[in-house]
Amino acid sequence: MWGLVRLLLAWLGGWSCMGRLAAPARAWAGSRRTPGPARLRTRRSWVWNQFFVIEEYAGPEPVLIGKLHSDVDRGEGRTKYLLTGEGAGTVFVIDEATGNIHVTKSLDREEKAQYVLLAQAVDRASNRPLEPPSEFIIKVQDINDNPPIFPLGPYHATVPEMSNVGTSVIQVTAYDADDPSYGNSAKLVYTVLDGLPFFSVDPQTGVVRTAIPNMDRETQEEFLVVIQAKDMGGHMGGLSGSTTVTVTLSDVNDNPPKFPQSLYQFSVVETAGPGTLVGRLRAQDPDLGDNALMAYSILDGEGSEAFSISTDARGRDGLLTVRKPLDFETRRSYSFRVEATNTLIDPAYLRRGPFKDVASVRVAVQDAPEPPAFTQAAYILAVPENNSPGTLVGQVSAADLDSRASPIRYSILPNSDPEGCFSIEPEDGTIRTAVPLDREARVWHNLTVLATEVDSSAQASRVQVAIQTLDENDNAPQLAEPYDTFVCESAAPGQLIQVIRARDRDEVGNNSRISLQGPLDPDANFTVRDNRALVVLFVALRRQKQEALMVLEEEDVRENIITYDDEGGGEEDTEAFDISALQNPDGAAPPAPGPPARRDVLPWARAPRQPRPPGPADVAQLLALRLRGADDDPSVPPYDSVQVYGYEGRGSSCGSLSSLGSSSEVGGAPGPAEPLDDWGPLFRTLAELYGAKEPPAP
Repeated sequence: MWGLVRLLLAWLGGWSCMGRLAAPARAWAGSRRTPGPARLRTRRSWVWNQFFVIEEYAGPEPVLIGKLHSDVDRGEGRTKYLLTGEGAGTVFVIDEATGNIHVTKSLDREEKAQYVLLAQAVDRASNRPLEPPSEFIIKVQDINDNPPIFPLGPYHATVPEMSNVGTSVIQVTAYDADDPSYGNSAKLVYTVLDGLPFFSVDPQTGVVRTAIPNMDRETQEEFLVVIQAKDMGGHMGGLSGSTTVTVTLSDVNDNPPKFPQSLYQFSVVETAGPGTLVGRLRAQDPDLGDNALMAYSILDGEGSEAFSISTDARGRDGLLTVRKPLDFETRRSYSFRVEATNTLIDPAYLRRGPFKDVASVRVAVQDAPEPPAFTQAAYILAVPENNSPGTLVGQVSAADLDSRASPIRYSILPNSDPEGCFSIEPEDGTIRTAVPLDREARVWHNLTVLATEVDSSAQASRVQVAIQTLDENDNAPQLAEPYDTFVCESAAPGQLIQVIRARDRDEVGNNSRISLQGPLDPDANFTVRDNRALVVLFVALRRQKQEALMVLEEEDVRENIITYDDEGGGEEDTEAFDISALQNPDGAAPPAPGPPARRDVLPWARAPRQPRPPGPADVAQLLALRLRGADDDPSVPPYDSVQVYGYEGRGSSCGSLSSLGSSSEVGGAPGPAEPLDDWGPLFRTLAELYGAKEPPAP
């Protein structure tokens, strides 16, 4: 068990106080039972307080800062004291026999403010702990060894010119590494070393403020202020540090624009076109940026009609330009006034205005040789096509503005008439055709006519002349494309089978109206109806339906369906099944002598086309002939074991399923018209095309 531990601690100012405690000690000696019902309380034998050592102390020998002792230590040398933790063995050492604790080197509180260590007493022979270890703290006591510093310095700040007294500029902050909780080592006071009387600083907060009114940027734009921070409350012996604050006065619009002269004189030649720069005007404004932006305007109406003024991209100069063409012979000079005004005006400084100025401007118009001027800016003429060369087209005219009597010569630029279709009289500007014109080859001819002064060939001007070739009816109408029309044998009379279009190269109008007529034979199988230049071809079958082509009776309707579960052998399997059941019995031709033709490959030779039978055209015979030709042609697709036919069959009670005959007949007999007439005026044309029927033949 531990006895009372005597702590001999703390060196202050280079001397030690043996047994002096930094705080009241609590000691428990040994372990004893306290009166009370069955309650045991073990009292600790260590008494710990905070140890203190002054920073930066450097003596000739290690400094004693305390002593550890236990009641079990009878002085027989059997007790050994151990010290572990931060700095144990390097910064702090302990005498194992006596328990004395020494510091071996100078300490810096700003580097480490305290150390946490662990003390323990053990038996020297067996190293058996005599008591559990206990923790204690050694604090480094501060001294004023650090001057204030400004970590964010040097500073830069901006404040508007003409600011009131006391306007905040910036706040500076100094830092002292000493202990703020001990003495006045870290208590700072701010003062202005340089920058008076323009600026002041709050001694406690470090806020820099303006100290005088109406500081003018145009007089002095920048100030350098030096601020000092001193510790120990600013008293004698304190340490200090300083920083600089560069204060820039920002600009405000407190100066109006001013023209440096009252009269500006310019000159411009009369040939200067609109937009030509005449001259620059600049009103002076000592302000900066947007506060110096200006807008210029012409005050007198006389000048604003002929000239205009605008501000350049920088917003400082006034650009005087020509607004409309000038004429020396009409007017030789202009006089007017120009005003310059700030575009941004601060109401706080209106008392320093007005923020505008006026100057006079005189512009002299100079005479210059001018090229001939045409009577029109452009000419549009017209001439009929196919006329003989020399036909009059029209006339252009130009005059010399400087001398009305000066002769003018006219010519056509060759690159504007490469074909040489027109000619022009050099003396009077009369334009005539040089070759016959074709409107279908070219409708418009765009010429450039040049007018040149005879006395001065350098004075020349151009004009555009557009000549339109007028149309004449000199082209016969033509079909829009070749037509190859097909019709089913079951087509009803009046059924639409083809829309024929024709075109005329002449201009749209009376010269291009086309009328088409069909066969004049009353027994013809087809009729043609003219519908707005669209021609509609109708079937007009006037005789009864012919006999059925199939050998079976009309009522005997059968289907041949072939099914099999074999997947087949691909292209090599050409004999998978007999496809003769799929062929048209009426159109099939007897087999040709020799090996049968293969249907799975493209044949080398194409079957000859069946000739058309002589005599009047019969639709049924024609279709049968075409069908037989398709059956005998091995070159038509497909080249596999599937044969495709356009044969509908016959004898079905429901009639034909083709859409070609659905509009006019069912089962071969003429029926009533489709109810397209009941669909309203929007479907009137459709009803006329698809619902019309030919009248019966007489």
